[in-house]
Amino acid sequence: MDSVLDSSWVARFPRTRYQGSKRKHAAAIVDQLRDMSFTTVLDAFGGTGAVAYAFKRAGKRVTYNDLLVFNHQIGLALIENDSVRLIDQEIAAIGERRIGLAYGDFIERTFAGVYFTNDENRWLDTAVGNISRMTCRYKRALAWFAVFQAAMAKRPYNLFHRANLYMRTADVPRSFGNKAGWDRPFEDHLRAFAAEANEAVFNGPQPCRAMCRDALEIDPVFDLVYIDTPYINRNRVGVDYRAFYHFLEGMVRYDDWPDLIDRGFKHLPLRRKAHPWSDASACHAAFRVLFERFRDSQLVVSYRSEGIPSIDELVRILRHMKKKVRIVDLDRRPYALSTNSRSSETLLVAAD
Repeated sequence: MDSVLDSSWVARFPRTRYQGSKRKHAAAIVDQLRDMSFTTVLDAFGGTGAVAYAFKRAGKRVTYNDLLVFNHQIGLALIENDSVRLIDQEIAAIGERRIGLAYGDFIERTFAGVYFTNDENRWLDTAVGNISRMTCRYKRALAWFAVFQAAMAKRPYNLFHRANLYMRTADVPRSFGNKAGWDRPFEDHLRAFAAEANEAVFNGPQPCRAMCRDALEIDPVFDLVYIDTPYINRNRVGVDYRAFYHFLEGMVRYDDWPDLIDRGFKHLPLRRKAHPWSDASACHAAFRVLFERFRDSQLVVSYRSEGIPSIDELVRILRHMKKKVRIVDLDRRPYALSTNSRSSETLLVAAD
């Protein structure tokens, strides 16, 4: 695990505006496991891929998984991909309309005045069309990654939870946000984020892969399973990543997008799908099922100390299956990040 103890690799992992990212904690998480013996790892709720990337840097055979299709593209680009990069001409061509090719206009027609300007919506329609024509799955994934990051960089709060283009365009004094970043052309953002993704690509000593499945249905064949589910706070409010980033999910599912939208809301989200990880009444049972499914693996759980279920409840469930459960408060280590004195980043390490 020596490669992880030198955490300079963190600088090579792309910046992300994704809520809940473990980018700044990933080195600490993997460092906590340095005395454990394992080769194969499942990152069951992969998200930005930061922890999966740290395991790959540590020389492990990593399986990244996420149920969201757009996140799966991140796993393909940064975890499964060992060597493919985008060249400058390919990056420049993503937003350029080519003579003789047909492009959709769904974003321009549907999302006028919601998230981006008309010209920006047209640019996104163009990018979707050009990415879909890329024949290499890893080049497609890298291009998607750059477009996702560019879209979030131009959004107030980096989210798609409100129809609030006016926050960008209103001529008023501002006390928050990044007006310069919001107004920077998509082309500029795209080049910057594509370069970061290219820089992150490396050939690990073990083959890695990216999956897009329900974590509760994955075959339990891993030495270690890392679990970082969506978070439910003590007020019983859960994080719904599909709701926050529905626009990114829609772009990847462009042909199906019209049939997925809930038009009862101004911001045109995807129709909601019930899942236990954002439901305070269902999450306890879901954790039991998840832990039971992977009980033959070493289990590592990232969690917030103020979450539902509580840390004590999760420990009790784990101790029914594992002899040893270790609790680590990551925010008391040199990697401290939290400014919330009531909530800290906690790691549960369960092994026989």
